[in-house]
Amino acid sequence: MNISLRQYWDLLARHIQPQKLHYFVLTVFLLSSIGLQIFNPQIMRQFIDAAQTGAETRLLLQSAITFIALAIVQQLVTIGASYFGENVAWTATNALRAELARHCLYLDMSYHNNTSPGKLIERIDGDVMELSNFFSQLVIRVVGNLLLLVGVIGALTTEDWRLGAVFTVYAVLALFALNKVRGLAIPHQKAFRESTSELFGYLEERLAGTEDIRSSGAVDFVVRGLYKLAYTNLIHWKKAWRMFLVVRLVGGMLMMLANAIALVSSYALIKADLVTIGTAFLIIYYVNLLGRPIRELTQQAENIQNIGAATERLAELRAIECKIVDGPGAPIPAGPLALHFDEVAFSYTEDEPVLKDISFHLTPGKVLGLLGRTGSGKTTLARLVFRLYDPVTGVLRLNDVDIRTTQLRALRQRVAMVTQDVQLFQATVRENLTFFDKSIPDTQIQDVIEQLELADWYNSLPEGLDTKLETGGRGLSAGEAQLLAFTRVFLRDPGLVILDEASSRLDPATEQLIERAVDKLLQNRTAIIIAHRLGTVQRADEIMILQDGAIIEHGGRERLAADPKSKFYNLLQTGLEEVLA
Repeated sequence: MNISLRQYWDLLARHIQPQKLHYFVLTVFLLSSIGLQIFNPQIMRQFIDAAQTGAETRLLLQSAITFIALAIVQQLVTIGASYFGENVAWTATNALRAELARHCLYLDMSYHNNTSPGKLIERIDGDVMELSNFFSQLVIRVVGNLLLLVGVIGALTTEDWRLGAVFTVYAVLALFALNKVRGLAIPHQKAFRESTSELFGYLEERLAGTEDIRSSGAVDFVVRGLYKLAYTNLIHWKKAWRMFLVVRLVGGMLMMLANAIALVSSYALIKADLVTIGTAFLIIYYVNLLGRPIRELTQQAENIQNIGAATERLAELRAIECKIVDGPGAPIPAGPLALHFDEVAFSYTEDEPVLKDISFHLTPGKVLGLLGRTGSGKTTLARLVFRLYDPVTGVLRLNDVDIRTTQLRALRQRVAMVTQDVQLFQATVRENLTFFDKSIPDTQIQDVIEQLELADWYNSLPEGLDTKLETGGRGLSAGEAQLLAFTRVFLRDPGLVILDEASSRLDPATEQLIERAVDKLLQNRTAIIIAHRLGTVQRADEIMILQDGAIIEHGGRERLAADPKSKFYNLLQTGLEEVLA
């Protein structure tokens, strides 16, 4: 497998453009460092030759001081180059992390259902970390050492054209050999990183289900699975490391060959009285200096093998396209929205339909109570309205607008969903309520809090809207989390609201507060309430019952409740909670 430098560059180029000034400064430092490395040995040659001929002590002292001063400047320049190289690398790869994270967030749910968060973390952070290390080393070591290689060969050619010719051939053969061995470990390194992401994904899923694993006595089974993944990871690492040894062996042999050529050449030139002792020292010094870029390039060849695998994996991730295509931007009218399902069918996998030819019309401002057993398709129907998925066949419309023709951002601004599981972030209350939208003023947030009768809850916050919440909302009760979710919806002012039994896990006092909030939320809005209890559907204008992905009953709630032949009537008589469990 051959990974070209062009692929690395394409991956980072867009994030390097804003750093042109830093690149210019880096180039100046880099060229200065190379020039000093090539020039300094000339001073040492003068010192040796002057000492051989019995020059004055003053001249020797001047040469020594000049050599030391330039060596110090060279170190300072090298430090500057390293600083700017690392700064450029981290800035570029942090931008790449943000791009990849944004790309993954916009991928459709079918991708996320098949990919664990652990795998995504390993790709977005672990693989990009490899690129960060590579990119800083690429500029400082790969490019720098290639330039140093050219400079040293030029200096040797100036001393003797035959030396220049010999070491030019040597450098070409050495780089050719390194390029050949460079890709040996990429397949194994890619397999190693894939197995690492599998291991992270396994850990993430099992740690999230710790309670279930312990309660079901599956700890030994989980540990055995962890052992298998860790062993596979070790096997791939060993295979990649064996290839690294081949690369190092080639680099070591090239170094020995260069030193042998330098010693023999210097000895022959001195015996022929063609060079001085100082010049012979210069030749050996330059050849040793030539060995340094060869050695550094060998080490970078190992890094490039790691990065080749990471680059390919990241390129594959970026190439994944979202199945949900953003619409051209058809406007969604203001106010309560009508909802149309026209022969909608959907399945998560082929040959396993979840919804079958669903057709109904919900007029603006009406509330639909959606009933059905677990697995009947209630949640899937709500996901289609929110366009987390697109139907396989059929059309969904808000008023007369096909939701596929609207922009996703606009759609999700006009449609809101509240579920039992509220996603909270490690951020302030303000940021959690506004979803990090800084355009919403504090006065509007406080007005909504007052409107929802949440003043007591708000006043209990130690720092008001600046109160920090922990990841996942740890420290908040289920009721408090639901209050945050309802406040979010009010701040967006949607025309259609979907409630997935949002108050089913609350204590009676908090539930009454939520019920009053729901009443206010449903005023002048269309709503779908996915219900599991009798009390919840009492506010519905219409009832629709799903069974095995099909509508088996749909009509006005009062009419169905009074009709002994209706399914809803029988549910009321039997007890909704038991029948729909």
